Amino acid sequence: MATLSNEAVVVEKGMKPMETMKKMPLLNNKGAWTSEEDQKLSEVIEVYSAKKWNTIATKAGLNRSGKSCRLRWLNYLKPNIKIRNMSNEEEDLILRIHKLVGDRWALIAGRLPGRTDIEIKNYWNSHLSKKIKQVETESSHNSTTDSNY
Repeated sequence: MATLSNEAVVVEKGMKPMETMKKMPLLNNKGAWTSEEDQKLSEVIEVYSAKKWNTIATKAGLNRSGKSCRLRWLNYLKPNIKIRNMSNEEEDLILRIHKLVGDRWALIAGRLPGRTDIEIKNYWNSHLSKKIKQVETESSHNSTTDSNY
């Protein structure tokens, strides 16, 4: 979904809402980030620090919203983020903590240095929840088979 830019729009008296909306410039912030955009964002954050995200997006010359820049930085580009697959130890820890606290991804991420809540949630939804369902299905099948003997 495209979002509105921060540029001023001149609204003339008597304009209908849809006419006003047509005059407002939109940001084309759909799609995957390029390595060039990542580089620009990182460079601007080095200078201005990670605070005013709309300003950062503008200073970097990115056609992205401040929110998009913030999420990209926090979940992918921040230097302390691990850019590798989950280890077996991390996977085991996620499973054990999830059993205790449920879908509290930020709490789980607090126990896994270098991993974000979004990364853990996505890993859970794409890998671990399927693994758990498969194990539960196999164990219920085995217990049904065992009770027949």
